[in-house]
Amino acid sequence: MYWNEAKECMKRDELEQLQLERLQATLFRVATHVPFYRQKFKELKIDPDGFRSLDELRSLPFTVKQDLRDNYPYGLFAVPLRDVVRVHSSSGTTGQATVVGYTGNDIKTWSSLTARVLTAAGVGKDDVVQIAFGYGLFTGGFGLHYGAELVGASVIPISSGNTRRQLRIMQDFRTTALICTPSYALLLADTIEELGLPLNAFSLKYGMFGAEPWSEAMRREIESKLNIIATDNYGLSEIMGPGVAGECQERSGLHINEDHFLVEIINPDTLEPVAPGEIGELVITTLTKEAFPLIRYRTRDLTRLIEEPCPCGRTLRRMERITGRTDDMLIVKGVNVYPSQIENVLFEVEGTKPHYQIVVEREGRVDKITVLVEVTEAIFFDEMRKQREVIDTIKNRLASELGIGVNVRLVEEKSLERSEGKAQRIIDKRQL
Repeated sequence: MYWNEAKECMKRDELEQLQLERLQATLFRVATHVPFYRQKFKELKIDPDGFRSLDELRSLPFTVKQDLRDNYPYGLFAVPLRDVVRVHSSSGTTGQATVVGYTGNDIKTWSSLTARVLTAAGVGKDDVVQIAFGYGLFTGGFGLHYGAELVGASVIPISSGNTRRQLRIMQDFRTTALICTPSYALLLADTIEELGLPLNAFSLKYGMFGAEPWSEAMRREIESKLNIIATDNYGLSEIMGPGVAGECQERSGLHINEDHFLVEIINPDTLEPVAPGEIGELVITTLTKEAFPLIRYRTRDLTRLIEEPCPCGRTLRRMERITGRTDDMLIVKGVNVYPSQIENVLFEVEGTKPHYQIVVEREGRVDKITVLVEVTEAIFFDEMRKQREVIDTIKNRLASELGIGVNVRLVEEKSLERSEGKAQRIIDKRQL
């Protein structure tokens, strides 16, 4: 199924011409209306009217989150506030909040792009969509809400939290599509098991999960426990929110809505493009945003582009699911470590549960990683020899995957704190 087949299946040369025209219009917009970009272009002697090729994108400056914070709240808006019909913001828990705005046209675009993602995942007008993302300043709830309404689905805007109520509503209202973080989907699945609820009491068919990295192993776990087709979708508040990219039912990469977003993959250290197919940092330039256009925004998200055509027929390029973030990366003993690497190993070990935590400490001058992993009751209360076998298996596989030794501690089921939003996987005590 397509939401907008003409755009999702454009010929490559036609798409690139459209991208160039929209990039030219965006550069004119920011040079005219955003002092921050006007000054940047002046410093770098960039003529925003002189762009004739997409290859010239590399001459433009990057935009980083600190630029948004420095221009808090409205300094990067390209329209007067009277033309802004919606304002969203980050939580600001790691620094000054970032504020983004939308014109009426931006909201329409946003709705149509999330409708594309929903349709690609299988959601249509006959579905009942339960959105368990938080509503409010967070973009996730509203963005997918409007897209679901646009495709004609029935929307349950339940927001996040109150897990047992979520399940009761899911049963009573015959929810067919669940939208939340993957870690919360697992919490819902665990609660179903805990309460002894039969899966045939639910009408779920689809799960659309995003807002945090997750692995193929976690996808298999969710699909098995909830008996659904689980797809990944991607967005970030600074760019638009959800609707930037999403998986089709092939589930082999997220189709990027390239007619609205120009993407690059760079080496986060050298800031140069990576070789085709290599993993690097995703950089996005908005092509149609009116209120809050961004040029070469460094997302800090790590992925790679997939150039091979998708069997679904869409010609929009795909990106691999996000493997982590450059600022989630741990450097331990000179080695880069991502939570997703550890997660993939844990899911391969029989008896482990899909809940874990990574604790990093410094003893003297040496860093130490301890992985806390929940295991089944049978293993936790088994004899020490069996527990030692499980620990040794995990340690050996992690050492092979990461290139460094780690400590492993088995913990009882449900002993690690659950999250109704993004799971807190890392506790870095070196910074305390």
